[in-house]
Amino acid sequence: MDRLVNTVRPYAWGSTTAIPELLGLAPTGEPQAEMWMGAHPGAPSLTERGPLNELIAADPAGELGEPAVEKFGPRLPFLLKVLAAGAPLSLQVHPDLAQAQAGFAAEEAAGIPVDAPHRTYKDANHKPEMICALTPFDGLCGFRDPVEAADLIAGLGVDSLKPYVDLLHAHPEEAALREVLTALLTADPDELAHTVAEAAAAADRLGGDYAPYASLAHHYPGDPGVLAAMLLNRVRLQPGEGLYLGAGVPHAYLDGLGVEIMANSDNVLRCGLTPKHIDVPELLRIVRFEPADPAVLRPEASPSGEEVYETPIDEFRLSRFVRAEGAAPTDLTAATPQILLAVAGRPKAGEVTLAPGESVFVPAGEPAELTGEGTVFRATVVA
Repeated sequence: MDRLVNTVRPYAWGSTTAIPELLGLAPTGEPQAEMWMGAHPGAPSLTERGPLNELIAADPAGELGEPAVEKFGPRLPFLLKVLAAGAPLSLQVHPDLAQAQAGFAAEEAAGIPVDAPHRTYKDANHKPEMICALTPFDGLCGFRDPVEAADLIAGLGVDSLKPYVDLLHAHPEEAALREVLTALLTADPDELAHTVAEAAAAADRLGGDYAPYASLAHHYPGDPGVLAAMLLNRVRLQPGEGLYLGAGVPHAYLDGLGVEIMANSDNVLRCGLTPKHIDVPELLRIVRFEPADPAVLRPEASPSGEEVYETPIDEFRLSRFVRAEGAAPTDLTAATPQILLAVAGRPKAGEVTLAPGESVFVPAGEPAELTGEGTVFRATVVA
């Protein structure tokens, strides 16, 4: 197996302390948002044998195993991250596989450079993802019941929000949500910025359930995403709890440290809380306007001690082991590729001792035994 050297991405929303604390390092004062583990060409993990993406490209079957290559092609189909949100991320959705393939093909045919700021589809893959909290973790996920959203917005007492409140009482629910999000994203920017400022002042004064929206407005003054966020469910994960985000589900992470895993894609359509390009027509085509309570995931334990976070897709499978002192060794040998990430203690993967934040790549079929005390996340695929 290969010990990984991983890149930390310094996005502006990142916490300055959470990842350094996990790694046992002194903070630099700069934001450290995401630590990437995998073979994404933007920041592949390094091994003593070379960059992980180059190892896989040179011998896909040997590194990934024939079943994974046959099902997903000659690439690692997931990207594992430690994510540390110190400020809110953009409000966003991801396309399904058919939408990603069609959108990528259309932009390629139109000759839009893949790095153009107005480009929407960076690749032809979907991007389901899951976050598992390491600390208390706040986020937004999926639409609230429209009447609940109407009551929340009405409680601000801002006259210019009344048309949105009235729309949210219309039927059917999906049409009401679509109308309001469309109205927010297509409103006159100056007029909406004034409304957002009034709403932010009211949220700041009211506090309580309104405090998160005052915080959003502080980070993104005048942004329509501040009001769009009020249409969504607020989610508070406790350590060990997870949240799966499928195609078309609007979401944003607000604060906390977690382990994130996703299909290997960069396709993001933004709804707000960002200075970046928002493709409103394409966004409205992708979003699923279905109110639903977010399904918080809790891992299901197996006799081996593996706790699995069940999701409906095959590109990734995330589980964890919480090992006590003196626990029997666990055989992790598998016909699929794996990344093992320690987040507590000093467990051993084979002969490699892992401190918190350290990880290894285990090629398909490579013998792998987990020993020692600590908590280890295991990322692999279903093939």
